[in-house]
Amino acid sequence: MIIGADWAVTAALDEPRRRWAVRVVDGMIDDSGPVTELRARYPDDEFCDGSGCVLLPGFVNAHVHLYGVLAHGVPAPAVPVADFWGFLDDYWWPLVENALDHEMVAAAAAWVTADLAAGGTTSFFDILEAPNAVPGALFAQREAVAGSGLRGVLSFEATERMGEANGQAGLDENVSFIEDCRARAASEGAGRDGRVSGAMCIHTTFTCSEPFIRRAFDAAADLDVFCHAHVNEGVHEGRWCEEHHGMRTLEFYDRIGVASPRFQASQCVQLSPDEIDIIADSGIRVSHMPLSNCEVGGGIAPVLELLERGITVGLGSDGYLNDMFAVMRGAFLLHRAATLDPGAISAATVLQMATEGSARTLGLERVGRLEPGWHADLQLVDLEGPRGLPTPVEAHNLLDQLVLWRSASHVRNVMVGGDWIVEGGEVIGTDIEELRAHTLEQAARLWS
Repeated sequence: MIIGADWAVTAALDEPRRRWAVRVVDGMIDDSGPVTELRARYPDDEFCDGSGCVLLPGFVNAHVHLYGVLAHGVPAPAVPVADFWGFLDDYWWPLVENALDHEMVAAAAAWVTADLAAGGTTSFFDILEAPNAVPGALFAQREAVAGSGLRGVLSFEATERMGEANGQAGLDENVSFIEDCRARAASEGAGRDGRVSGAMCIHTTFTCSEPFIRRAFDAAADLDVFCHAHVNEGVHEGRWCEEHHGMRTLEFYDRIGVASPRFQASQCVQLSPDEIDIIADSGIRVSHMPLSNCEVGGGIAPVLELLERGITVGLGSDGYLNDMFAVMRGAFLLHRAATLDPGAISAATVLQMATEGSARTLGLERVGRLEPGWHADLQLVDLEGPRGLPTPVEAHNLLDQLVLWRSASHVRNVMVGGDWIVEGGEVIGTDIEELRAHTLEQAARLWS
């Protein structure tokens, strides 16, 4: 198949190309070039006409909590939350995470993955936090995720906050899931992991002991996967580590020998200069959630400094707003405001974080570009339609226009690995209203 459009962004940091097309063969980009030339070169190929659209790599959401949609309507606590610890201990843990079961998890996963697909996301990394739902929580979630056609990396956030046995059960959940995904992929001839795979995951230093953290990273090394942890989402964890370990969070991780490219650290909002040095020197990969950091009052992550140091940074929604256009817009505006510099960060940079940057944080190979030899994970975004862009599109302003003026509602078609999963703005083979109704039922169970 040849897919052509008025414009194409083959890689976020490269110049957009006018009237460009890609050729897809066996799920991969086989060739690319001007639409007329590619059609002449392969006259028997099926042609997808993306006139009025821009062709983009699919978004990679580097950090999402699929279950989070269930909590969008949880009643506010009777006593206002005073700080981040109070939010976790008095509200989020008892009212949300501890109450989740398999049916809730599966319903949320089915709904949110359909929503992600409709908005142009083709890959994601999920962190499931449900200590009373093990064992089997990731397996229940996988069945829902697999139906979406997305590339999903699933993990269970293991923590000792409910005791050592529960913490070990969380680690075991990740190990058994990773191994089972690989066995499935091998039996289906889908490579090592297939579209749905697993990773290791822990919570934080203040809910996980040093031996526990070491076991998690050792297991990740044995399985050759990354290990994720939330890091310094606000001021709390850094202060806690200084009080209990005599050093800050990433200094502690470095001391115990787990700071390495295998470490995927999310949030990283409140960082000291020494912690930034550790991230840069050790090769830790970072995922940035600009909107949720604002929502919880965590602060503004030093993303510009991380990028300047050559650190791999991806972009995620944190399950707050899963429209990656909104997430990109948040990063684009937030860091300009924080630095009082309208040129502090470009639209190309935030698009790079939302595509290839995020793919790199997750270890996804050949994902995030539309070039020969890369996976055919792509989207067509409407530039015209009933509410077209406000000014004429040119190469110099296309990305700014996309980031500032487009949203998930403008995504027309989405492909993952050569398979269309969204056409004409509709998720193929999915009854959105049925998924929504089931999710509402499960949310009501959670609230009660």
